[in-house]
Amino acid sequence: MINSSVSSDFILVGFSDQPQLERRLFIVVLISYLLTLVGNTIIILISSIDSKLKTPMYFFLTHLSFVDICFTTSIVPQLLWNLKGPAKTITAVGCAVQLYVSLTLGSTECILLAVMAFDRYAAVCKPLHYVAVMNPQLCRALAGISWLSGIGNALIQGTITLWLPRCGHLWLHHFFCEVPSMIKLACVDIHANEVQLFVASLVLLLLPLALILTSYGHIAKAVIRIKSSQAWRRALGTCGSHLMVVSLFYGSITAIYIQPNSSYAHTHGKFISLFYTVMTPTLNPLIYTLRNKEVKGALGRLFNRASGV
Repeated sequence: MINSSVSSDFILVGFSDQPQLERRLFIVVLISYLLTLVGNTIIILISSIDSKLKTPMYFFLTHLSFVDICFTTSIVPQLLWNLKGPAKTITAVGCAVQLYVSLTLGSTECILLAVMAFDRYAAVCKPLHYVAVMNPQLCRALAGISWLSGIGNALIQGTITLWLPRCGHLWLHHFFCEVPSMIKLACVDIHANEVQLFVASLVLLLLPLALILTSYGHIAKAVIRIKSSQAWRRALGTCGSHLMVVSLFYGSITAIYIQPNSSYAHTHGKFISLFYTVMTPTLNPLIYTLRNKEVKGALGRLFNRASGV
């Protein structure tokens, strides 16, 4: 049961102190959201129907696209509503749902990106045993672990955050219900909560990032031993898209969660959050389609089939 202090609506201050910026942001966010829905839906579609994409990489990419669609949908419609009109409120139930859903999906993506790095390691460093290593059972288990980790983190972090007494503090200096900004509404000492959030962030952000860097370290060693420019190009083609996605996502989200609380500037933090909640899910399908010959080939076959060629 949620603490009784959540019985009133929250005020999402967002970018209301910059009304001119709000109008521009509405257009940018709306276009980005539509591109996110279209781009990620196309990836899910072609990965499901194209026989040449029935591989572990595209199995995980389908999960990533689904996460991105749901993640942005949990945040953007409310953000657009608040940017468009004078009302900046979100109900207590809506805030709780948004907190749990966005936290689940954000945490899931952290683990999923590490799983995808392991898949790229197996593809480059164990090419002869790749099919045996990345068998369907293991792929399903790794995807399941990603989702369960996200759900578990959301249940713990979200519940602890919602149980904090707020003594009527309902002005949330953000555009969505996120843990770092919500704990600031508490009217009790939140030092323990900040420590707990930092530890959880280390586990769900830095640990997967360390696994990603380890995987790519082994990939780099394997390619260096071959001493072939062609091998470098092949490895870059295999791993380049994933590396770009990891850089965009982790570069922005760690700036929010892995830092001292005192350095979390309101405007600076909101723009960083805007990047990883709105822009990164938009860029992910573009990165995978523009850099990946297999995806571009599957898109061509899909369009040819649709046009009857």
